[in-house]
Amino acid sequence: MLAVVLSLAAAASFALSAMQIDSLTGRVSALQLARWQMTMAFGMTAAASLALGGWRTVGLEQFAWLAGSSVVGIMLATVCFVATIQLLGARLNALVFTLSAPFALIMGYAFRGETVNLLQGAGVGLILAGIVLAILGPGGREGARGQGALALGLGLGVITALGQAGGSLLARPAMLAGVEPFTAMAIRSGLGAAFFLALLALPPLRPAAWPAMPEVRRIGASAFSGMFLGMSLLMAALAHGDVGIVTTLSSTTPILILPMVWVVSRRVPAPMAWLGAALAVAGTALITLGQTA
Repeated sequence: MLAVVLSLAAAASFALSAMQIDSLTGRVSALQLARWQMTMAFGMTAAASLALGGWRTVGLEQFAWLAGSSVVGIMLATVCFVATIQLLGARLNALVFTLSAPFALIMGYAFRGETVNLLQGAGVGLILAGIVLAILGPGGREGARGQGALALGLGLGVITALGQAGGSLLARPAMLAGVEPFTAMAIRSGLGAAFFLALLALPPLRPAAWPAMPEVRRIGASAFSGMFLGMSLLMAALAHGDVGIVTTLSSTTPILILPMVWVVSRRVPAPMAWLGAALAVAGTALITLGQTA
């Protein structure tokens, strides 16, 4: 029971982080938001790693795997992730992000020789069906900003999911070697923050102005709820429950974000939005359970 509560709380934390990022649309650019968020996330996870003594679990080989994971999963995917939220809104972004599960499945099959069974194939189909239903159904495009935002947002969302899947694939050898999770995240976010800060050397990529203090607090809250609190809850859930159940329940973000969208927008999401999110989560569950079958 404790693992169930912790897993759902982790999913809710990830949803809350996306809503906080969404609230900054039009006020902070995707690149600037990613720079601040990664810098803050590094400070939080590095402090946790020091408290736990996690740096002792990292060797040169593990650092190299995590550095590669940072390039794909942080430097590329984070900017696309933020831009996708700003273009599509938090609801559609959470839905498109579920594509990371089938992408990870395909990459594992292609690059690591992992097997894919019928249960996992059915999961991929459910995720795709859920996304199509949620977008093409009545009210499905609510949240998308401006003409052309849907196509561009979907493209960036696919890149985000690919980056997340690739980053997870590259991080897997380091995690299997016993690297402490907060330390792994500190390395990934720290290298990402260094990259985003280095981009300030290029005049076209410098922000016209620094974010105002309320915006900085909101960015900090998104980093805390998504990368620190969400990860802490997820690690605690994994320590108390079955991996398959925890992974499935922690992927319910597309459903848990709908009441948050309802509260903020004061509009009930369309029925197809609920159905699409449920199908996407069910698909993720089948992929996860297929790995243990």
